[in-house]
Amino acid sequence: MLDDLDDIHPLFHGAPSTTEFKKLRKRIIRNVREAIEQYGMVERGAKWLVCLSGGKDSYTMLAALYELKWRGMLPVELVACNLDQGQPGFPATVLPEFLEKMQVPHRIEYQDTYSIVMDKVPAGRTFCALCSRLRRGNLYRIAREEGCTAVVLGHHRDDILETFFMNLFHGGRLATMPPKLVNEEGDLFVYRPLAHVAEEDCEKFSRAMNYPIIPCDLCGSQDGLQRQQVKQILDGWEKNSPGRRQVMFKALTNIRPSHMLDPKLFDFLGLSLTDDEKIGTNLENSMEIPKLR
Repeated sequence: MLDDLDDIHPLFHGAPSTTEFKKLRKRIIRNVREAIEQYGMVERGAKWLVCLSGGKDSYTMLAALYELKWRGMLPVELVACNLDQGQPGFPATVLPEFLEKMQVPHRIEYQDTYSIVMDKVPAGRTFCALCSRLRRGNLYRIAREEGCTAVVLGHHRDDILETFFMNLFHGGRLATMPPKLVNEEGDLFVYRPLAHVAEEDCEKFSRAMNYPIIPCDLCGSQDGLQRQQVKQILDGWEKNSPGRRQVMFKALTNIRPSHMLDPKLFDFLGLSLTDDEKIGTNLENSMEIPKLR
């Protein structure tokens, strides 16, 4: 087992020796490995740009990926990247010092997208859409400059569920964050290896490891966001019925197009009875069905 070995990556130095933490760590590593294998993320010899915000999720992702690489289970090169977006009071030295200490190859990029967002977004409107678009564009550029084949993001299971319900409630579509996609230009993969990991596990793990968490003072500081509202709904469901989140997430992996309503995914017009079923019908009912006018 992973915990039976003494030689661990520096990201795991000082890890608690409790049984509870060992189970948590194994569960996270297992979930990440399952997602990587299930969605075909690994290409031998590839190079990944691992996006690090300084939040609990990205720290957990970085540790899990390096654990798998340390054990020879992830044959790719990893480069951590933090995009300093010029937020007032952002502790610019925290991540570089942490990554140096952890012996993690990295790149710190400064781009003042904060000023752009504050200038372009009207008062009272949320920053998320523009902030995300600017951040993603910079990360794609950095990935190309570093010779990476993939941009790796720290969205977890709960992010995926929340996005699904945001699209359901506000977007009029059934869609969410896919664990793997190709960017619009077609030259980079986007991976989400935490797709199977619960947010609660990320929080417990990063807190137990005492990683230097950097709070988001831009989009994360706004009240009344749609995502916050959806999170509250999911929290209520989970409280009343523990395990509800995992059941809903499993449903996203078990979709039956023939039992939905989208004619682009299932050929309802071409649906017909089998020969055996036709034999059992009466002749007077076997006439061609008239087309609706």
